[in-house]
Amino acid sequence: MSHRKCGNPVVLVSFSNRPIMSKRQAELPLEDNFPGSPASKKVRVEEDPESDPRNGAVPAQRASSQELEQDDRNGSNILAAADIEGEGLREGEEDNAGSSDIDEDAPAISAPKRQSAPMEGYGDLYLDTINRGVLDFDFEKLCSVSLSNINVYACLVCGKYFQGRGPKSHAYFHALEVGHHVFINMGIKKVFVLPEGYEAKNQSLDDIKYVVDPHYTKDQVVKLDKEVHDAWDLSGSRYRPGFVGMNNIKANDYLNVVVQLLAHVHPIRNFFLLHEFPTPGTPQLALRFSTLVRKLWNPKAFRSHVSPHELLQEIALRSSKRFTLTQQSDPVDFMSWFLNNLHLSLGGSKKPSSTPTSIVQAAFQGQLRIESQAITAHSDTQNARLVFTESGTINSQVTPFLILTLDLPPTPLFQSTNRESIIPQIPLTTLLNKYNGITASEKLAHRVRHRLLHPLPPYLLFHIKRFSKNRFVSERNPTIVTFPSPRSLDMSPYVEPNPQIWPPGEPIMYDLVANIILDPTVAAPGATEDAADKGVSAASGAGGAPSTSAGAGAGSEKVSWLVQLHDKAMSAENTRHQPSEATEPQQRGPEWLEVQDLFVKRAESETLFTREGYLMVWERRKTPGKKGKGRA
Repeated sequence: MSHRKCGNPVVLVSFSNRPIMSKRQAELPLEDNFPGSPASKKVRVEEDPESDPRNGAVPAQRASSQELEQDDRNGSNILAAADIEGEGLREGEEDNAGSSDIDEDAPAISAPKRQSAPMEGYGDLYLDTINRGVLDFDFEKLCSVSLSNINVYACLVCGKYFQGRGPKSHAYFHALEVGHHVFINMGIKKVFVLPEGYEAKNQSLDDIKYVVDPHYTKDQVVKLDKEVHDAWDLSGSRYRPGFVGMNNIKANDYLNVVVQLLAHVHPIRNFFLLHEFPTPGTPQLALRFSTLVRKLWNPKAFRSHVSPHELLQEIALRSSKRFTLTQQSDPVDFMSWFLNNLHLSLGGSKKPSSTPTSIVQAAFQGQLRIESQAITAHSDTQNARLVFTESGTINSQVTPFLILTLDLPPTPLFQSTNRESIIPQIPLTTLLNKYNGITASEKLAHRVRHRLLHPLPPYLLFHIKRFSKNRFVSERNPTIVTFPSPRSLDMSPYVEPNPQIWPPGEPIMYDLVANIILDPTVAAPGATEDAADKGVSAASGAGGAPSTSAGAGAGSEKVSWLVQLHDKAMSAENTRHQPSEATEPQQRGPEWLEVQDLFVKRAESETLFTREGYLMVWERRKTPGKKGKGRA
């Protein structure tokens, strides 16, 4: 058969084994498949039969591709096969969830089904994938994708934080993408399995929940200072709860020593170990400090050290980046700021009060009488010199205090050529004469005298002022402050007598609890190699670089801080195990420990004063039968 069109012959040849492909009618839509055309490939998703509105309907029978091909070859029943194929394709389009390039003969994809409880016999599914070695809950609880702190979950397989657990949350996608299925909610401390979404209730998860939020009973807190209990971490290393290292991220050792010191002040420690803070209404500063103190005393920790990162972030925010983890600061400046803000976070009053309004004031606040006389200078015409006279009026005022400052005498102007051989020393009792009401000091054209008042607080903070700043440089005073013993410091000579509170002449004994040490011979992290030498030069009185801070001054980037802590439980243990007639006392362990960043080592009580002490905490000894304010 041939046709002529525009003069060009066109020959159509048909084969007996191959039928002619008919044209698609113009009125048919493109979405409908026509017999003989390739079917559009769609993904088929199995839905829950309970949620299918067509539940119970019998699906239409669909011819297999082999049968259709055989019919096509034989040239029989083509229209019937096309009808069956089109009906099946229309049914697939109704159930279609989206197009895909998956082969039609491949099995259907199963959508994850949410469950309220695990299937019977599968309650511990995926729990063997938990990796406790990578879990670290010390860092700030922020989603690693959205950086949100709302509804944060921690993956117990890789340790990362993700937000939410719903079908569109980051934790849900992480479970599908990586195959990590066990997550813990950092707020309510519940463990969930994703993507199923049910809660995993298993006793093997209790240790993880305890590490996230340690808690204590009153009996456990009472035994902290009476019984020695060693603990082991996951690596098998032994450590003492309460005497663990803290991570120095860059230059935050000034904060580490202050937190270690406050964690061994009994009223502060016991309050934050036992008090249950209402989460919605408590400021984050108190909550995060409480969490850090509880982790320091955790006997079931996975690691033998903690990180103050979460508290540091809150402090940097509250202090407008005055105290950060990247810049060295003065521990006393930070202690003053932290105690005042912690006092306000706990609901303390801003106005002076005769009774303590927070645990901070109950532990450290005392009263001090300050007497000042104006000094006037006039010229003596006869002798041609200046004459200083004191005013006849004495102004007296009573002011509260948290920290007592002790002024060191100036360093000698001319030093020995071998500066390490001669180090000036001064007794602690000599520095305390500043508060006996007799020794006067000149300040801003006034002669000032100080006198402590009864009742003395349970804990005294002594700040040894080592840094002096002038217009050009900031210098460090290396004078060693000596004390005969870390026990039995009598404070009665420096307190104004008050027979109604304390009998005159009776000693008021204080014992050393903690001592923050300034170490100028150790360079801080990130400092240069000659930082230690420069630190020694600054300590010996040599000039340093100008500094804008009034505290640690020029040597702030060149020094490191460490703290000496008294182990009361070990002291009580040694006293119990000491034989009554032994010639030499036998000690089970050291009573003093030195903590610097992650390192904890033994310290001898006889050599505590040989270091440059900077901030001391003394605890009042409780005397039975006295009405005075004993230690808490």
